[in-house]
Amino acid sequence: MRCVVLVLAAVALASPGCGDDEGEASSGDGPPLVVSAASSMTEALEACSPAFEDAAVRLQFAGSDELAAQIRQGAKPDVYAAANTDLPEELHREGLLSRPVEFATNELVLAVPKDSEIDALDDLTRADVKVVMGSESVPIGAYTRKTLAKLPRDEEEAILANVRSNEPDVKGIVGKLSQGAADAGFVYVTDVKAADRALEAVELPVDLQPTVTYGVGVVDGAEHPGEARMFARQLVDGPCADALEEAGFGPAQK
Repeated sequence: MRCVVLVLAAVALASPGCGDDEGEASSGDGPPLVVSAASSMTEALEACSPAFEDAAVRLQFAGSDELAAQIRQGAKPDVYAAANTDLPEELHREGLLSRPVEFATNELVLAVPKDSEIDALDDLTRADVKVVMGSESVPIGAYTRKTLAKLPRDEEEAILANVRSNEPDVKGIVGKLSQGAADAGFVYVTDVKAADRALEAVELPVDLQPTVTYGVGVVDGAEHPGEARMFARQLVDGPCADALEEAGFGPAQK
């Protein structure tokens, strides 16, 4: 369960917004509340949003970078929740988002189809292995490249040479693996859990593991700032924090 101290920090979340996105879901009664969130949170937020009593939550999912670009272009979701802290901090400095609050952590893993013979990073250097990863601008892609950069140069280059596609979000990576278009891909451990046993996770060595921290803020000019702040707090401590924990996310570092 998330710490009460963090709940108090979340009170600092200010202003709101709205925007368009590929993956959408809505639920509940009351004023509409638009939440733009990283695709990796899809299952958790869909599970907890009906319990939010202050508004009818409309969920929009995509890559964190795409959602940030929408806000920069004038979209006004009420809440923006990203799979890193860099994008929320950038939007805050640009005056487009309240001061962001960290609310969850995740773990980068190598995902492979069930019963795959791939069980280590070394296996990705073989010429016949098809790898899929996130694009450079999306958090999952940035985390992956940071991890690969810690490998010996020849190993890093061999793995990158086997990359067959760079996807805009984790759902694209999972889709390629599920369709048999790739042999391995880098995703979050929560994505493997959400794949309902169709995928297996190969854990990365601790010294290669990046720090994966999620940040949330209220978009400047949002239609329902009060409800937005309430929803953001519940990502830290409340039904949504519980749903994130159930989905395999860790709490934000205290």
